[in-house]
Amino acid sequence: MSVVLILGSGPNVVASRDWQRDPFDRIVAINNAWAVRPDWDDLIHPDDFPLARMPLVLARHQRIIRASDYVPLQNNYGGFVYAGGTMAFTACYWALAALKPKVIAVMGCDMVYDNASKTHFYGQGTADPLRQDVTLRSLEAKSARLIALAARQGCAMVNLSTDPSRLVFPRSKIEDLATTLPCPMHVQAIDNALAQEATLDYYVPSGKYWKEEGRFDASAIDALDALWLTAVPAL
Repeated sequence: MSVVLILGSGPNVVASRDWQRDPFDRIVAINNAWAVRPDWDDLIHPDDFPLARMPLVLARHQRIIRASDYVPLQNNYGGFVYAGGTMAFTACYWALAALKPKVIAVMGCDMVYDNASKTHFYGQGTADPLRQDVTLRSLEAKSARLIALAARQGCAMVNLSTDPSRLVFPRSKIEDLATTLPCPMHVQAIDNALAQEATLDYYVPSGKYWKEEGRFDASAIDALDALWLTAVPAL
């Protein structure tokens, strides 16, 4: 697997309708984003995703990725508390583990909600990052962590959006994806952050971290996030 495209539900995701399929080896749609273009391969969603919003028919190459599929794989990367409790981050970690690509490119995952009347490509929706959630205190740090762990695996994380973004992924263009390499990382900073995660021990095997939220210290998570932000030299 070389290049994976992950589509979120941000308003700008509709720009991907005009993109050729050729640059992408696999297309992963998050939640409602399967409706953006018909040639998606994987639809990833939480277990409470409404049945009425599911595609009625699947092509032979298409499959549904549910919590039972992605929770064990995200656990391989530390679990939801450290990785961030949004489906955008979950989709990226699932793709890293399941598809092992060289590049993960995202679109429609900027997580900026300045226009309350159109938060998603289909209109107004309920956005994960707007929740009061201990895993979402710094989306920038969670995305820096993702860049760092992907780079250790030889995978580059990039954002194809040109709009303001909470993600700190490097920006890229479709024509550059085939030659994109992972960012250089501060190895010691990554080791320090992973050691701090092990010390905190906020791992929740079930993935239902909200059931154990009372044992998580928000200030400790903030300090951990600050460590992850030092792992990416460009930040």
